[in-house]
Amino acid sequence: MQRARAWTVTREMDAVVMAGGVGSRFFTGDWTGEKPMVKLRGRPLIMYMIDTLRRSRSIGSIFVVTSPSVPQTQKYLETQEDVDVIPAPGLGYVGDMVHGIKAAGIREPVLVVMSDLPLVTPEMIDRIVSIYNKRCEPALSVHTPLSVCTELGQHPTAVFNRNDELIVPCGVNILDGGLIEEEQPDYNLILPDIEVALNVNTVQDLKRCERILLGQSV
Repeated sequence: MQRARAWTVTREMDAVVMAGGVGSRFFTGDWTGEKPMVKLRGRPLIMYMIDTLRRSRSIGSIFVVTSPSVPQTQKYLETQEDVDVIPAPGLGYVGDMVHGIKAAGIREPVLVVMSDLPLVTPEMIDRIVSIYNKRCEPALSVHTPLSVCTELGQHPTAVFNRNDELIVPCGVNILDGGLIEEEQPDYNLILPDIEVALNVNTVQDLKRCERILLGQSV
């Protein structure tokens, strides 16, 4: 039986941005550095997500979880007055996420997003939170059809079959912070939008994002 969550839908939800990954698929040849700090149209990649969260009507405090792999990212984000940086020990995505949510003291639903989704808009964040607030599951995970990723030239590392449809996790989730060390039943929200489908894993992905931001064809 699913438990009801004690959550007032009119309240803002905190957000945790995961920014501790090495980004090994991105850095090849002449490309070096830390992926969150890669420049997209002159701005660090991570700032697109942070600015989106800042402009969302559904989001309150913003936390960024870093790791020992991204010292420049951590130093840069410490200059952002409205962003709380949480250094994690580098336990991998799940381990650092749990560490970050516990360190932030979040005991209620929290939006967890990757830092490499520069096309996500405030309106999309608000839409996802609104859908979550109407569900009874303690967690929500955003997926996109595999066909959308294929059209974008992406090669996802994880693909799931849901009701005979192949879907790909997008790196946008809502979890109950009070249950963060438990397995949480989740609602699979499937969105065919490029904004959630195109995450930056390669130099080619970065160039696609730049073309889209310039209003050009992918």
